[in-house]
Amino acid sequence: MKPSGREIGNLVYILLEFVTGGLLFDLCQTLGGMGENGGRFFLSQMCDVLEYMHGKGVVHRDLKLENILVDDNMNLKVADFGFATFRKIHNLKSYRGTMTYMAPEIKEGKTYDGT
Repeated sequence: MKPSGREIGNLVYILLEFVTGGLLFDLCQTLGGMGENGGRFFLSQMCDVLEYMHGKGVVHRDLKLENILVDDNMNLKVADFGFATFRKIHNLKSYRGTMTYMAPEIKEGKTYDGT
């Protein structure tokens, strides 16, 4: 099957979505504890997001509360893919992400699985 449209080399597309709800970090600070049901609601969404991204061969590498947005319906939106990598995601060695959230194996310079 031939894709529709045309291919243009060296072209980068940026897709944006306006999300009015703010950061998950700010929501957590405002609410404090959200209980098991609230935590389960957000965790279920994050598991779906990660499963989708990893299935497409993408790892974020800087996932933290400050990079997760919440819309008006409390749906999570992952943002800031500046450190993301595509396809070769299982044997990573590069030092990427925010130091305070980084896994020990990354800080130690060991090879790690991005998923």
